[in-house]
Amino acid sequence: MKNKFNTVAFSNLIGSVVFLLIGIVSWIMSTRFQTVKGNYVQPADFPQIMIIGLVFFAAILFIISLLKLINMKDDDPEAAPAPVLNPVKDKGMQASLIVIVICIAYVALFSLLGYVIVSALACLIIMFLIGKRNWKVMISVSILVPLGMWLLFYTLLKVNIPLGPLAFLRDIVDMIF
Repeated sequence: MKNKFNTVAFSNLIGSVVFLLIGIVSWIMSTRFQTVKGNYVQPADFPQIMIIGLVFFAAILFIISLLKLINMKDDDPEAAPAPVLNPVKDKGMQASLIVIVICIAYVALFSLLGYVIVSALACLIIMFLIGKRNWKVMISVSILVPLGMWLLFYTLLKVNIPLGPLAFLRDIVDMIF
């Protein structure tokens, strides 16, 4: 094997290191979340569960990729040259970059607009990106799913998620439940 640095296995190794770093940074950031007295479920609990999953699978990918690089033979499928992703030509890469921008906007607008509005917008845009075109279904799902998730978290789990301009919903739900 001449150049192991141009293989799928090496790309997987680099990807696993990136995801491990993201997991570590995310865990550190999640330890700074505010705690709510009297609640069993804290704001950091769900992100930390997701982070544990990310780190677990990234560590598995790291170990497998490292072992593959050490023991790689020329006929191994992962010894093939790694494809180059060109964001100008590759539609999948373009969609991935758009989703990353949506996630950054989601975080930036979360406190200002609240969970329901930001999630509805992100959901609608992502459904459009993946090719959905039934606008009635797209709008219904984009509104009802974030609203239902907020209701679940607020009423059952007692997690107070920011609502932005829809803060009046909290008062309505408190009157009903």
